[in-house]
Amino acid sequence: METWRLIPFQKLNCYENMAVDEAVLRAGRENGNIPAVRFYGWSRPSVTIGCFQKISEEVNIPYCREHGIDIVRRPTGGRAVYHDIDVTYSVVARESDKGFSPQIIDTYRVISNCLLRGLKKVGIEAKLVEQGRNLQQASGKAFCFSASFKNELLVKGCKVCGSAQMRAHGLFLQHGSILLDLNQQKAARIMVESETVLESIQQSVTDINSHTEHPVSVAALVDALAEGFEETMGIRFRESEISVSEADLKKLLLEKKYLTEKWNIEGKHEFQKSCPA
Repeated sequence: METWRLIPFQKLNCYENMAVDEAVLRAGRENGNIPAVRFYGWSRPSVTIGCFQKISEEVNIPYCREHGIDIVRRPTGGRAVYHDIDVTYSVVARESDKGFSPQIIDTYRVISNCLLRGLKKVGIEAKLVEQGRNLQQASGKAFCFSASFKNELLVKGCKVCGSAQMRAHGLFLQHGSILLDLNQQKAARIMVESETVLESIQQSVTDINSHTEHPVSVAALVDALAEGFEETMGIRFRESEISVSEADLKKLLLEKKYLTEKWNIEGKHEFQKSCPA
C-alpha cells in the first residue's frame, strides 16, 4: 500500500501557515517527500486573501487592524477567507501522482471526496456541488464562502468548505478550510461591503457544529479527515515533521514574502529562488 506523508497538526499564525505550505511545495521538487497532507489551525483570528485579489477594494483593513485580525496573502488563488474556529488542510503532490490529474477541476473532485468521507465520520452528510455558481452573479463577491464551485462541498445547500489551488512545474498545492463554528457578523465585517456580504453568508454558508448534536472537536475532525484520505485514496499516512530544508525555506519565505506588506498588500515579493513556485 502506498504511503503518504502526514505533517502533524499545529496552530500557527497566518504568516507561518502560508510559509509552511509553500515551503513544502517548493522543497517537493527537490526531495520528493510528497504527496504530503497537512491539517492545521490558526493561533490568531486571521484573513487570508487570494494571490490576485486587490485587497484595498475588498478587505476592511482598518477594521482588521483595530480588532487584532492578521491579514496574509495566500500563494493560491480564490478570495478572502476569515479563519478562527476552522480546520485547514493542504495537499502537495504531483499532477501525475496516484488519483490526481493535470486538470484542476478533477483534482478538486478527488480531494473533495476525501473530505466528504471524513466529514461523514463526524456525522456530517455533505454533497459535492454538481454545478457551481457563476462568480459574476454571486453577491458578496469578495468572500470565498459566498459562492460554491463545481466539486466543492455543501451541507443542506450551504457551503462548508472553501478551497483554492496553485500549480507549478508539475506539482500542485491545494488548501482549504472547513468551518467548525462561524461568527457570521465578524466574518462579514472584515469585508468592505459588509452588509451585502453578511446577507450572502447567512444565505449560503454553514459550519459543522450547526449540524451536530454535540460539538465536534478539532482533534476529532482532523482524525476523521485523515481517515477519509486514507480510505478514499487507498493509502496509509506516515507522520513526518517538516524537514531541515523545509524549515530553512519557511524562514526565508517569512522574511522575504509573508511578513512583508509588499506581498500582503501589493502582491509583490523579493523571494527569488529557482524553485517550483
